[in-house]
Amino acid sequence: MDVEERLALVKRNAVEVVTDEEIVELLKAKEHPKAYIGFEPSGLVHLGWVLVAQKIRDLTDAGFEVIVFWADWHAYINDKLGGDLENIRTCARYMEDCFIALGVPKDRVRFLYASELLSDMRYWETVINVGKASSLSRVKRAMTIMGRSEDEAEVDASKVLYPLLQAADIFFMDVDLAYAGLDQRRAHMLARDAAEKMGLRKPIALHTPLLPGLKGGNRMDPVESKMSKSDPTGNIRIHDAKEDIAAKMKKAYCPPEAENEDVNPVMMICRYIIFPREGSMHIDRPEKYGGPLDFASYEELKAAYYGGGLSPVDLKSGVTDGLAKTLGPVRAYFDEHPENYDAIRGIVENLKKLR
Repeated sequence: MDVEERLALVKRNAVEVVTDEEIVELLKAKEHPKAYIGFEPSGLVHLGWVLVAQKIRDLTDAGFEVIVFWADWHAYINDKLGGDLENIRTCARYMEDCFIALGVPKDRVRFLYASELLSDMRYWETVINVGKASSLSRVKRAMTIMGRSEDEAEVDASKVLYPLLQAADIFFMDVDLAYAGLDQRRAHMLARDAAEKMGLRKPIALHTPLLPGLKGGNRMDPVESKMSKSDPTGNIRIHDAKEDIAAKMKKAYCPPEAENEDVNPVMMICRYIIFPREGSMHIDRPEKYGGPLDFASYEELKAAYYGGGLSPVDLKSGVTDGLAKTLGPVRAYFDEHPENYDAIRGIVENLKKLR
């Protein structure tokens, strides 16, 4: 596979690479560069993970060694799952199952816990050096990566550590490319800025879009309106049965105006989930409304929907069928391997009772 083919895989369905010149040079210089993506283990997995799993597969196909980093101590700082580390690590084991169920090649990905790094004094030297290279105001602005406002540092000072840890993770693992959703951009820019001051190689930053929640997105603040595991009526979980998907789809925001494409959750599911996973889309439309439709590309579907040739009801029906097909292997996997899924569901239910 030549550099252009590898570059196309890396950039497929991405919204940003910082920078294009650096990724080209990296692919020319290294056959097997190192990439990472970090996760807070924090609950049940929704549809956005399908997009992430596909991008991890793209990176491995492009020759990258990929680290999936379970940020257990980071999640503890961020008060996830009751601030209980054992709950958080149980969730990480469940999330590893999710990635395997979604087709991430286990033999080409390394799963690593933050706690495996934190016992090394050199890691803490890196954290301190990142702090020395970063202003407090810059670090507090980056706290949005954890869904927190700058003011929350006044309540719990440990939260200021979070962006420093995330930048230190990148340097300590010596990754060439840091991958995440667009909501993590500030952490990556903090790391790039700190790298320049510390005399280190800048990590390339790769960002994929955020799926909007089913209630609709906000192009002025896509992070605020992203699909979230904390909003069960605004997300589709990868475990949802077809009837659950259909019920949620009926209520999903689906404007027919083309200028609203990027805030239309139904169309974004087509663009970033169904077509990349299935390669095409079938809509079993009743004969009295014109009969079944097949689309070979998202662009064909987009032209039909925004051109008035496809109704929201029929589009949602097609998306329901498409997602049921895409998520079928996930349900089959967890039917055979229910232990970690059952464990995290029990934790989530117990935490709800305590609220």
